[in-house]
Amino acid sequence: MKRHAPGGRRIVVTGTGLAVPGLARPLDLLADEPPAEGGFDPATALKGKDMRGKDRASRLALRACDAALADAGLLDGDGAYRGAGEATAVVVSSNLGTLETACEFTDTIARETVTGLSPLGLPQTSSNVVAGWIAIRHGLRGPNLTVCNGATSGLDAVHWACHLILAGRCRRAVVVGVEPAAGPVGKLLGQEPRDVTAAVVLESAADAAARGAGAHAVVSAYARGADAARTVAATESRTPVPVQLRLAAGHVDLTDRLGDCSGALGVLQCAAGADRLRARGTGAVLAVTGGTATDDAAAALLLTAERHSN
Repeated sequence: MKRHAPGGRRIVVTGTGLAVPGLARPLDLLADEPPAEGGFDPATALKGKDMRGKDRASRLALRACDAALADAGLLDGDGAYRGAGEATAVVVSSNLGTLETACEFTDTIARETVTGLSPLGLPQTSSNVVAGWIAIRHGLRGPNLTVCNGATSGLDAVHWACHLILAGRCRRAVVVGVEPAAGPVGKLLGQEPRDVTAAVVLESAADAAARGAGAHAVVSAYARGADAARTVAATESRTPVPVQLRLAAGHVDLTDRLGDCSGALGVLQCAAGADRLRARGTGAVLAVTGGTATDDAAAALLLTAERHSN
């Protein structure tokens, strides 16, 4: 079982963003009713010059990423990134983000052979295309990777981002979980797909304090293992205060509202939990993904309020 706790170098969430139809901010994921107005509208938000030539997953990710960076105070008035691009990583979690593009290319090959393919569109079949577009947009030249790891993918992506910071590979990381509403995705899942995207900005507590940024939450512990109960227990044992909110099946389950979120689920949980802790200023939130009969592993992540961190 893998465990992670930042210890002396605390990793904090300083920004959150969301791109889910009808919702305006990550905290709306925990509300009984969606906001009456002001929610994300793909019909308008995914259009414009900056959206041209990009697959749907990348367009969703860019919108959530922009919101998270703005929330963290890292965009100027023109939307340009104010941080150190060479020291900022991008970690994306998506299991199905490029499925539609890959299917389209396969269909084209079947009809026209490879001569019918567009070389300009070929890069969009890569699983890392979403992370690439985010890096290009904001000039982020740190580590750039995509986690396609099944049910635990979202929390695993947050975990890897923490380790990139702790290992000195970067000073800040943008983590995005995205799964688009696309026909092939619906056929694969056997249900109507929905756009689900969230982003969080992670950095060391020292770096956040140096630029005067407040911490929404502290990433206090992480565990991943084959046994769900042991994984959850190992993570929960690290909290200095009782867990007040469990984002997991059988508790507050985001899939009850959103459907199968696949690789986006863990980042959605992290964004919602961080916003909850920012609003309340106290407590702990436990996020859990995987652990069902069809999964090969479970992952758990503990977020705590800044005042309760060690």
